[in-house]
Amino acid sequence: MFTAIPRRYDLINRIITLGQDKQWRDKAARECLKSKPARVLDLCCGTGDLAINLARLAENNLEITGLDYSQPMLDIATKKAELLARGKKLSFIHGDAGNLPFPDGYFDFAGISFAFRNLTYKNPFVQQHLAEVFRVLKPGGRFVIVESSQPKSRLIREIHHLYLRSFVFIVGYWLSGNRQAYRYLAESAARFYNPEEVQEMLLKTGFRQVSYQPFLFGAVSIHVATK
Repeated sequence: MFTAIPRRYDLINRIITLGQDKQWRDKAARECLKSKPARVLDLCCGTGDLAINLARLAENNLEITGLDYSQPMLDIATKKAELLARGKKLSFIHGDAGNLPFPDGYFDFAGISFAFRNLTYKNPFVQQHLAEVFRVLKPGGRFVIVESSQPKSRLIREIHHLYLRSFVFIVGYWLSGNRQAYRYLAESAARFYNPEEVQEMLLKTGFRQVSYQPFLFGAVSIHVATK
């Protein structure tokens, strides 16, 4: 799916989130930079928005690595970085989230924006994915997740699900031509875990502290897990 849709991927994201995805990634980047990390991983980086945002906002010349399994998305990320983050220590590599090519405790921070769902929701390798993130973080390192969530209000939750299954699916399918990808996006987001379930999942992995902040009436959350 993710090798078939990159051409209009960024445009579709802007439209289906009403432009809010840039703001949420900005918040995640600023959360990362609070601790002045030296090495940062943008996991499942897609077209590189979080990594590029980190590079632009960082005051120090930190080392930023974006990793993704989709080479077409990495190609777009590389081109965008050349325009928007020139001169920064930013690289993109092809790799598998279940077998990260980094030594133990290599990163001070790992971030993931709107791809945590792909690694965890009904995924038989969920424990392997989370264990790998935990492994490559230093003690005290943080894992910041920007992801769709479940509003606590039943009415808002039902409106959100209707929005996903109608507007998001139709616009995504129409602009990309990929019915399967945007059916998956709409359904997985509508059925994804609530914040408490995500928190429990991360604590079971070994993270000692997990917090979250809801946005858009709870339709999106930023989770921060500390090793």
